[in-house]
Amino acid sequence: MPHDTPLIATIVVGLCLAFLFGAIANRLRISPLVGYLLAGVLCGPYTPGFVADQELTLQLAEIGVILLMFGVGLHFSVKELLSVKAIAVPGALAQIFAATALGTGLGLIIGWDLTGSITFGLALSTASTVVLLRAMQERRLMETDRGRIAVGWLIVEDLVMVLTLVLMPAIAGLLYGNSGTVPSDPIASALGLGIIGIIVLTLIKVAIFIALMLVVGKRVVPWVLETISASGSRELFRLGVLAIALGVAFGAANLFGVSLALGAFFAGMVMSESELSHQAAEESLPLRDAFAVLFFVSVGMLFDPMVLINNPLSLLATLLIIMIGKSAAAFFIVRAFKHPTGTALTISASLAQIGEFSFILAGLGVSLKLMPKEAQDLVLAGAILSILFNPLVFIGFERLRPFIERKLGTKQSSDVTELSADDEEYHTIKSFSAYATSLTCHTIIAGYGEVGSRVAEKLLAEKCPLVVIENAEKPAIELRETGVEVILGNAAEKETLFRAGLEDAQCLILALPYAFETARVIAQASQKNPALHIIARAESVVEADYLRELGIGTIILAEEEIARGILEKIAENNTENQKKLTETSPEEPLSSIN
Repeated sequence: MPHDTPLIATIVVGLCLAFLFGAIANRLRISPLVGYLLAGVLCGPYTPGFVADQELTLQLAEIGVILLMFGVGLHFSVKELLSVKAIAVPGALAQIFAATALGTGLGLIIGWDLTGSITFGLALSTASTVVLLRAMQERRLMETDRGRIAVGWLIVEDLVMVLTLVLMPAIAGLLYGNSGTVPSDPIASALGLGIIGIIVLTLIKVAIFIALMLVVGKRVVPWVLETISASGSRELFRLGVLAIALGVAFGAANLFGVSLALGAFFAGMVMSESELSHQAAEESLPLRDAFAVLFFVSVGMLFDPMVLINNPLSLLATLLIIMIGKSAAAFFIVRAFKHPTGTALTISASLAQIGEFSFILAGLGVSLKLMPKEAQDLVLAGAILSILFNPLVFIGFERLRPFIERKLGTKQSSDVTELSADDEEYHTIKSFSAYATSLTCHTIIAGYGEVGSRVAEKLLAEKCPLVVIENAEKPAIELRETGVEVILGNAAEKETLFRAGLEDAQCLILALPYAFETARVIAQASQKNPALHIIARAESVVEADYLRELGIGTIILAEEEIARGILEKIAENNTENQKKLTETSPEEPLSSIN
């Protein structure tokens, strides 16, 4: 067996270091992303010690992008995508233009030529798919209008970058002849198309791909998924989900020139038409998380700390364009379309970073001699630092929101003539954040999923005083409309438990699906109300033992309840049979029973 295994070494060392530094970052109450990035720096070529295979790491990271976009597509529909086109298309195009103009200006000030400056500006104009989606998922925004606008915006950016990458070799050929160019589209080469022809050809190929996915894929993919599910093999089902996600992404990139991420998104979106889409999302989740971590490790490997010393002013200007220039442009664009300040700030914060497309574009620009190597170094350093600071941008914007709303209050009320659906949602969420229950001797249910909703239904039927804690906006709004008291937030946070009236509650029901999340809530609840009766669910014996060590009053183990339910049904059936036997007359043959 060969001992030279760069792929294994890259995965093992990358994940181990990411785990170590991610755990340290989490312990210090900062984002684990910081730990993942630091892990990448330590196993990169610019620091002593082990050096991972950079090319392999980037390919592994691309799998993470594919799976992440596939997961987003699973929770997205064509209707939702089209619902945000009015803001996503012009908004993304205007923001790309603004960021490119700022980057071009900086490049000209530094002393680069116009072509290099424009290429540099384009590299700064597109946000990272992984970072944006992670931020939206952590804040439970994917199901909101803000989340849908951000994803639609991201898709438009991806399409623009795909078109840009296709055109760059042709532009380099016009400027420098054949020197330094890379092979272009074979169809364009065979037909001898110019730049206009290449643009038209690219748009046609993208349109054909989208049409195939929405017409053919929308029928074929759900059918394949349901056929595999009928086999009864969970392993085969999981393999089928991954094969569809990766296969469609790979085919989209090689046959239609569409990005891998965009192909995976459409694969997930057509799969969402199946009733098994929720199960598909669960089966692909562990692999999505693992490869998403490798993405951040790969970004860290690209960082050369010497850039901080060699070009501090240029790097600072680059970072200001990414984190302030892009954000400001996005904010005013969203406000110009009469969306509320909260939505504008969310979009601005999510776009205040750059990532994978920026690396690809910068690398291609250098290989085609369209951009100097110094510009690529600034792009890479800007990506690292902007990803590092992005969580702080979200926190800062959230704290600035009341001040900005006061400043724009009169203007907002004057130019918003009619309350939009997004405004209604925003004000509803705002009222949630200030709401606290006045109930006493009540029951609190944390988590309104399949289990929590069934328990709540029974308690409400018995007129029990009830408060529900839910961190997803959509079900929280729907539940509150039925008259149930709902606290929107994370049950593990002190403020959320305080607003739910924890100190005056009698019982806390933890219907959360994960034991670690449940343990965090227990730690907070036990400290504030030692007399509280806590009931928690556990999915396995291991989880049950883990929760018992925390001193929980009652643990409902899923396996035990299923077994108890089966035994009860058997007992009921035996009782019925015995009753029929005793009621049968002696003359009636036993064979007539049933």
